[in-house]
Amino acid sequence: MHEDHKSKIDHYLIVEGGGFKTGFTSGLLDAFIVSRFSPFSSLLGISGGAVALSYFLADQYRDSLKSILHLAKDENFLNYRRTFGKEGYMDIDMLKVVAEKKVPFDINKAFKEMDEKDVRFVLTHRESGDARYMNPNMDNWLDLVTASCTLPFVTKGKHVIEGEEYFDGGWSDAIPAQWAYERGAKRITILRTWPKEILSTQSWADYFGSIYFKAIPGLQNAFEHSYEKYNASIEFINNPPKDLIIDQLCPIKVLKSGTYSYSKKTIMSDYRYGLDVGMQYVANFK
Repeated sequence: MHEDHKSKIDHYLIVEGGGFKTGFTSGLLDAFIVSRFSPFSSLLGISGGAVALSYFLADQYRDSLKSILHLAKDENFLNYRRTFGKEGYMDIDMLKVVAEKKVPFDINKAFKEMDEKDVRFVLTHRESGDARYMNPNMDNWLDLVTASCTLPFVTKGKHVIEGEEYFDGGWSDAIPAQWAYERGAKRITILRTWPKEILSTQSWADYFGSIYFKAIPGLQNAFEHSYEKYNASIEFINNPPKDLIIDQLCPIKVLKSGTYSYSKKTIMSDYRYGLDVGMQYVANFK
């Protein structure tokens, strides 16, 4: 897979989350697939970005898009009547069902691709509130992806891996550019789902979580300062060290799909937009 465009420097790919905005990300990565473009030594996926990155590593053109469209039309995935139930409004465990049965993820091919690359998914440890950058293996790959997508107050709120509880990595390190730089990255390509000039503000989930989890100091802190960490990442990205190149592939305007709001039409529009942006990036890459 992706034989051309090999790089001799430590080039990281970071794939941001974004719920149904990940249709745009799927277009970006499909542009890379058809162009045989993968100069990356290390790859990190966060939340929905972990789903798209998985299909990219398996060289599965359009399958990330297909998985999003499948979930979008499945009445059991989003259900307001479950909002205060055990599964939550969004049944995140369906990600695993889709990857195993509906749009099969070729884990063997993805794992083979990892022979020469460092692949990690970002999760938030529920007890400490810290970010965990975890390498997938054949046994835990889909569990790590599910955990990275598990949203507090929207899904079941936590996913258990080897006795430890985790949830969406976006709360602890949504765009781990500084982490990558500290590990030796010389170039970072970041796939975004927000326009680059937009900063974050404290969301209702941040505020509610900081109160609801006051008995768990680490977790409370993660919710209370999540938006500040995000904005600090944007500051780092916009003003990188002199020995670091950062490329951002992001929409110029807010995407037509939202994190939870979407239609087939908006997802396809965002996907085609991402495909175009990705092809332009590959064509101009130096």
